[in-house]
Amino acid sequence: MNPTSTAATQTAPSDLLAPAASPHRSDYAGPVEASKRVRWEIDKDVFRERALDFSTTFLPEGLTRVGELAFLAAPDRRLLSQIEGRTYANIFGLVERFISAKMLELSRDHWLGDQTALEAIVRFSDEELKHQAMFRRLEEMIAPGLPGGYHLIPRPNDVAAFVLGKSTWAVLALTCHIELFTQVHYRESIAPDPELSPLFKDVFLFHWKEESQHAIIDELEWLRADAALAPGDRDAAVDDFIALVGGVDGILQAQAAADADYFLEVAAGRFDAGQTERIRSAVLRAYRWQYILSGAEHPRFLRLLGQLLTPAQLVRVAAALEGLRD
Repeated sequence: MNPTSTAATQTAPSDLLAPAASPHRSDYAGPVEASKRVRWEIDKDVFRERALDFSTTFLPEGLTRVGELAFLAAPDRRLLSQIEGRTYANIFGLVERFISAKMLELSRDHWLGDQTALEAIVRFSDEELKHQAMFRRLEEMIAPGLPGGYHLIPRPNDVAAFVLGKSTWAVLALTCHIELFTQVHYRESIAPDPELSPLFKDVFLFHWKEESQHAIIDELEWLRADAALAPGDRDAAVDDFIALVGGVDGILQAQAAADADYFLEVAAGRFDAGQTERIRSAVLRAYRWQYILSGAEHPRFLRLLGQLLTPAQLVRVAAALEGLRD
């Protein structure tokens, strides 16, 4: 790995989403091998004694959708991207707390069984803990560079307790959905944008490298949990998943309102009532796209749902998502 060039590091194993090469090899062997290949360190590979450049944007328009707000001047577009980027990093740090806890719980099933599966899950959990540390570092770097008054509304332990109170099937469905949209966001929006802060962009490059194999493990564990369900339990699991989506949307509504208020406070009365409402609406739409819909519409996630659910259950999930669309 070349620590001096982002472009040089923008490669990930091409077979990350492929099945194991041999039917006699553990399905978890591929993610283990990928984890060893792409392993990185926070200081040596990511931060490298660099500072954030606050003259740049943090999140691309493909995620912030600030292009819908044509009345924003360039400095305001940059500020909104930085606020949304700050929340984006903090939300990832938050969700990785419950993901790591759930994976450690699931590792118990492999203690005396498939040792490659155990290694894959232990590595997964270790990497998620590292990601949390990286996002805490990023927040420490962002905070002094932006005006005071920003608030992250959800509390990580409260969110984790709520999520982990649901069925394993539902938690793994949500986790798989998150890992998949992580891939889409980096490949389709973050990587191609030359205007982003190089350091902020590198944080998500290295995050993406390890999340690629996490998505495979999520899928394997989700399928394993599904196989253990009694037929009547799947309806309850779907109920739990829908409740989790609703809980995520509640968090997004609160955080979108807080971030819009913060932006408008910093903007100090530069916008009229109509523009203010458009800003509030655009931030919420962006967050629903970032954290729910971009994952729910991922072809692999849709394929898995189609494989696991009955037509009636699919209709229920679709109905829960429909109210979140533009």
